[in-house]
Amino acid sequence: MKFHRIYALSLRHIYLIKSSLPRILDLIYWPTIQIILWGFISMFFSLHSDYYNHTAGVILSAAILYDFLFRSSISFNMLFLEEIWSRNFTNLFVAPLKISEIITALTLTALLRTLIGVIPAILFASPFFGVSIFNLGPSLVLLFLSLYLFGITLGLLVTSGLLRYGPAFENIAWSSLFFLAPLGCIYYPLSILPDWLQIIAKILPLVYIFEEVRSILLNNIVNYANIITALKLNLIYFTSAVFIFYLAFYGARKKGTLINVGE
Repeated sequence: MKFHRIYALSLRHIYLIKSSLPRILDLIYWPTIQIILWGFISMFFSLHSDYYNHTAGVILSAAILYDFLFRSSISFNMLFLEEIWSRNFTNLFVAPLKISEIITALTLTALLRTLIGVIPAILFASPFFGVSIFNLGPSLVLLFLSLYLFGITLGLLVTSGLLRYGPAFENIAWSSLFFLAPLGCIYYPLSILPDWLQIIAKILPLVYIFEEVRSILLNNIVNYANIITALKLNLIYFTSAVFIFYLAFYGARKKGTLINVGE
């Protein structure tokens, strides 16, 4: 793995972002709107719900973390789609780039895109709604890491589908995380789900992440068992997603469809 090739691919996408004000505004706009919406919702529930009494930040903190996850996944997908839309993906291998270098470059650049959007929203939440995500303490770093791994994992699975099925798979890029959100128990405890759905939900790292968020904010208790379980599941899923990406890439190359991936 050559760092200069990773840097070059990352720099290409950074220049695209840097040189386009509409792109930057788009990255900032949606997270900020999300925070405003969920900020007012959380204020309402804090006044009219015993469960969230005096803890208005629970829902809003969960919304911020979920948006970080969503932006991580979408950012990875968008970077890959940029290559497809510009019909540039196959040109990348003139370098020549390795698959591992492409994955690394997209993963690092996706983090930059995610932070551009989420950081203003985090700063916005504190003065307007009195909620700081930093109330989660040192465990916040591990929670963000776990969410980012899961977001990149979904991104890898979606891009694998794009390689295998072409742009027709593009809509999955926008809907994949919404499909999993009800099982992720983002805004409500796991006990709300029916027993049979709880069994399915427990294979998702999201459940352990957001259960831990509620545990810290409501009970001021940090349970590192939940955080470690989430990280373990994420590593398993991330490794599997990388393997699937390799299979999709070599399958597309073998069938000769790789050159038409932008059509």
